Amino acid sequence: VYRRMQSERNRVANELRAQGGAESEKIRADADRQREVIIAEAYRDAQKIKGEGDAKASTLYADAFGRDAQFAQFYRSLEAYRSTFRSKSDVMVLDPGSDFFRAFRGSGGGNAPAAAAVRK
Repeated sequence: VYRRMQSERNRVANELRAQGGAESEKIRADADRQREVIIAEAYRDAQKIKGEGDAKASTLYADAFGRDAQFAQFYRSLEAYRSTFRSKSDVMVLDPGSDFFRAFRGSGGGNAPAAAAVRK
């Protein structure tokens, strides 16, 4: 009688474990699905915000560059140098008569765009 009761309890326990395992898998699958949805929505929102920021930046640049074409060209040159020389170990050899040097010391006695911008 005792063995029969014990085997019945073991059967019920195994059945409950199986049901718990199935429920556990269902909960995990649902959580994984929710995680993917949340990540996708966050990425979508981030891209939208980034696009809005890029559009605003483009508008601001266009406005600023429209006011001073010389500054716009100077700024683009600096950005080109910055993107080209990212590493601290990069080296650039230039002719002292190059536009890069003229921008900082002025050409023909005039002010460099950077110096003129600082004085304004």
